Amino acid sequence: MEKAREEIIKLWFQMWLCNVDLGIDRIFAENVAYTESWGPKYDDRETVKHWFQEWNTRGKVITWEIKQFIHDQKHTVVEWFFRCEMYDGSTSAFDGVSLITWAPDQKIESLTEFACKSDTYNPYAQGDKPIFLD
Repeated sequence: MEKAREEIIKLWFQMWLCNVDLGIDRIFAENVAYTESWGPKYDDRETVKHWFQEWNTRGKVITWEIKQFIHDQKHTVVEWFFRCEMYDGSTSAFDGVSLITWAPDQKIESLTEFACKSDTYNPYAQGDKPIFLD
């Protein structure tokens, strides 16, 4: 079951990399709850489809690299690195984790993303007083 779940997640990431819906209906439950790391939440599969199609008119995912999977009975955690370029010239890159809950039919019923800046640093490298980057 773990291998099948990993293949479903890989397909979702691949869709973003190739900018094509290769099976959103097969991946997500009809009433999926999908929350992006920075706040937007989509409460059904049709909204996820709309978001996917609309977002891809504004940008391109360059990298969505899976680092590892962690599984239990009803959940999968995916650690990843993400980078995109928007058509307005802006770019974004960060490390992240997705917490996925599976429906009995092995579709995703919930996916919540969490993000962390990729350019981490030690604010105490220069001494006892922290120096924070903007």
